[in-house]
Amino acid sequence: MKLSDFDYRLPEELIAQKPVEPRDKSRLMVINRKNGEIHHAIFRNITAYLKKGDLLVFNITKVIPARLHLRKSTGARIELLLLEELDPKTWKCMVRPGNKVKVGTIMHGKDFSCECIERHADGTRTIRFDRDVAGILQKHGEVPLPPYIHGKVDPVRYQTVYAKVPGAVAAPTAGLHFTEELLRKIDEMGVERAEVVLHVGVGTFRPIKKENVEDHRMHEEHYEIDTENTEKIFKAREAGRRIIAVGTTVVRVLETIARQPRKRHYKGRTSLFIYPPFDFKLTDALITNFHLPKSSLMVLVSAFAGRELVMKAYSEAIEKRYRFFSFGDACFFM
Repeated sequence: MKLSDFDYRLPEELIAQKPVEPRDKSRLMVINRKNGEIHHAIFRNITAYLKKGDLLVFNITKVIPARLHLRKSTGARIELLLLEELDPKTWKCMVRPGNKVKVGTIMHGKDFSCECIERHADGTRTIRFDRDVAGILQKHGEVPLPPYIHGKVDPVRYQTVYAKVPGAVAAPTAGLHFTEELLRKIDEMGVERAEVVLHVGVGTFRPIKKENVEDHRMHEEHYEIDTENTEKIFKAREAGRRIIAVGTTVVRVLETIARQPRKRHYKGRTSLFIYPPFDFKLTDALITNFHLPKSSLMVLVSAFAGRELVMKAYSEAIEKRYRFFSFGDACFFM
């Protein structure tokens, strides 16, 4: 399967630069995978497409202020994106393209310093700081917004209202549309909720570079599901109730555990890359945003709903001036 199969042309003005207010006022495209019908709604009216007994699965990861600005002894500016904690003073990091950071490079912040101690084959570096990084990020870190968003945005709007577990460098953006009030309405309907954690990492920022999609390799990301939520997921599956993933990160967690022996709880790392054809075992429906062309997320959605239907939906979204990407509108693939 060729990467070009997942390409489309998007007018730049349809890339959402700011979120709508309130969150649930964004538009919602509802796509029926069985008959190909497409309906248009407002996100807060997603309740019309949910029913008692459904299980909505949310990723409760929380975005950390993972971007740091530093200088080398020469005065050259360096931008780091902290990806994964190895120990309290040592992190795996991504360096801004064009910044030169070799093993042994010393970098300085306003009141801290750090050294590159290892460079990896994927271009990431291991950086050791002179103090615990948590305190540095709290004082000096910035929430890393995607590169297609220009200008400043309130960091609170790049978090879901249900975010709990710090560790992500990008938000699970399908969840940005939910408000506390909408969640209460969903609870009152008898729709059940489950929670998983997948800390969104460098894979979100890395495009597919292989023309043969099957040759792409995803970066590993940490995930976990506790005993209570594991039980909710498998009880729903055994009862034949609909499991609805809120975001592609949830799909990757669900389909990762579906390929393992049954456990009471799960914790580990996943590099699962979902592309057509794919046998979905725990995902019955998907709430997600409109994704970048030729991205791993576009490929995943195409595996779930079929490439032709996805392309049809995206074409209609462009025609009807939907807003795209992280702060854009939503899809519900049923």
